[in-house]
Amino acid sequence: MYMQQHHRDVRKIDPSRGATLGDGTPNDGDRIEIGPTQLAFDEWRAEGLELPDLQVMRRYRWQRLVDGINTRDYGALIVFDPLNIRYATDSTNMQLWNTHNPFRALIVCADGYMVMWDYKNSPFLSKFNHLVREQRSGADFFYFDRGDMAHVAAETWSGEVLDLVVEHGGGNMGVGVDKIMLHGLRALEARGFTVHEGEELTEKARSIKGPDEIKAMRCASHACEISVRAMEDYAREMGPKGTASEDDIWAVLHAENIRRGGEWIETRLLTTGPRTNPWFQECGPRKLQPNEILAFDTDLIGSYGICVDISRTWWIGDRKPTNAMVYAMRHGHEHIMTNMEMLRPGITIPELTAKAHRLDDRFQAQKYGCLMHGVGLCDEWPLVGHPDRAVPGAFDYEIKPGMVLCVEALVGEVGGDFSIKLEDQVLVTEDGHENLTTYPFDPELMGG
Repeated sequence: MYMQQHHRDVRKIDPSRGATLGDGTPNDGDRIEIGPTQLAFDEWRAEGLELPDLQVMRRYRWQRLVDGINTRDYGALIVFDPLNIRYATDSTNMQLWNTHNPFRALIVCADGYMVMWDYKNSPFLSKFNHLVREQRSGADFFYFDRGDMAHVAAETWSGEVLDLVVEHGGGNMGVGVDKIMLHGLRALEARGFTVHEGEELTEKARSIKGPDEIKAMRCASHACEISVRAMEDYAREMGPKGTASEDDIWAVLHAENIRRGGEWIETRLLTTGPRTNPWFQECGPRKLQPNEILAFDTDLIGSYGICVDISRTWWIGDRKPTNAMVYAMRHGHEHIMTNMEMLRPGITIPELTAKAHRLDDRFQAQKYGCLMHGVGLCDEWPLVGHPDRAVPGAFDYEIKPGMVLCVEALVGEVGGDFSIKLEDQVLVTEDGHENLTTYPFDPELMGG
């Protein structure tokens, strides 16, 4: 059988297609560009999902940044955050390592000219995207890599930035910059640049999703929910045996995410039994026991690098959950559904805060940190705070079509033996909203 396979079919990501995949990328498993697997494509096809056109999506994101630069009258935007680089270029390179060893940088000039400074041995990783006009190296100023001479590297790099801004930014010395190392900042200022808050630009650009980003998010959400289903099946099979640890259960979600071309999970928020209260304990070696609660928050960076941030709480056992658990579950469900119903274009964030559903007094001390937050490549701007936590003037903005917000609920009492964690991911449409999350709520905890 193997001898009858053609090399061209073995190399393809999806042997049922020709030279390109449905998202417009090369149908070549040997390619450098990362992306979804054949498993994901098969599942999306069966579901009837429409794939994004990645070339269109990349241009949309690039244009959002260029427009933001020119609206603010900057000469350029310079980003070090791996997710801002991903947004601008759709390229990746050791993403998690890069978060604490910032070796990558990107400049987007006012005329749209983009240059990537990458790891010196991997300049090829962004060449699939023609919008990235040059690949260079030398934007690493962290101590481990440069030691006591990091300032020299920063001075050299800042000279390259100056040349680019003169040529492609009209010589405008005002630049937006995000997460830059100290030597890099000092070198830019020594060249005469005025450094502005670049995250304000990138977060607002990222907040409005284009049509192809929404298609990508639908695909990522579907892949995430199938992966969550596999985790739930495992938990329900192993829970009665008392042999599966929280880490064992959480590992299923990781594996299923990777199998579909997902990338990583940002947190370790899965706990069982009494470890669900207080929330934000990380999953560990505790074994799920029969007739216990299990709660989790995906915080998952999935297919196409899209974040799918949903939460569910399950009752695992053959007995009934307590009345207190059922009440808390229903109360949390009412909380997110009531708040979700307010989402529409034109409503302001302060209005959402003022009109939000209020949890019972006994749940106030341990309520979640916000009512809602944006989501895209990760948790993003904006944030909708609770009335007692909102900072006046921090988020005085309107909700707009194309925003995607995660609507949150955490219901648990101080000193209690459980918490309920729920969260849905919601798209703001032209005339209201659409809940992108279809995963069911546990019928036992809902009192069914």
